[in-house]
Amino acid sequence: MDDADQGDILSEVGELDLVRLLLADLHNDLSGRVGRYRQLADLSANLGSEGAMIAGGEVAFAAWCEARSSFVHGNFVATVLLCQALAEQMLAAYLNLGLDGELVPRRVTFRDTLDRCEAKGILSAVDVQDLKRLADLRNPLSHHRHIDDPTNLSRRVLDERVAGVEHLRRDATFAIRMAVRLLSLPAFRIGI
Repeated sequence: MDDADQGDILSEVGELDLVRLLLADLHNDLSGRVGRYRQLADLSANLGSEGAMIAGGEVAFAAWCEARSSFVHGNFVATVLLCQALAEQMLAAYLNLGLDGELVPRRVTFRDTLDRCEAKGILSAVDVQDLKRLADLRNPLSHHRHIDDPTNLSRRVLDERVAGVEHLRRDATFAIRMAVRLLSLPAFRIGI
């Protein structure tokens, strides 16, 4: 089958129809989006007066930008995944700067990165505990978990009798707070 046989999959939908669909999508959960944007703005007040240094290059920077956008737009699974990726990229890249003359292995695990950061005083024990929690929130979203596993979202819904989207919203709120907290650490803050 060539491209001519496929036709335009959106041929039934005109441009004005697409605009209507986009406006309807923007209107859905508008108050929730505004609230999450306000929450993100309030959290970001903890950053340095000149922002933060994001070690980890393009991947870490993109993860931060996309995590913020995902959180505001209610893409909660993406928020958790991106915040954990940001943490992993930033911390390992910061260690790899070799400011103390020690570089990390080429393929360092997140747990090893956390241990090294704690040993160097970059992270506190509470930071490490919370970053491990973030990784634990990400893992069942990335890797299949049987329904009997307590980290399986459906299991959490059944056990706690709280809607899945509410669990995801809570997890994403924790994740974005953790990302801002990480960016606010002395190693990454720029300015007062």
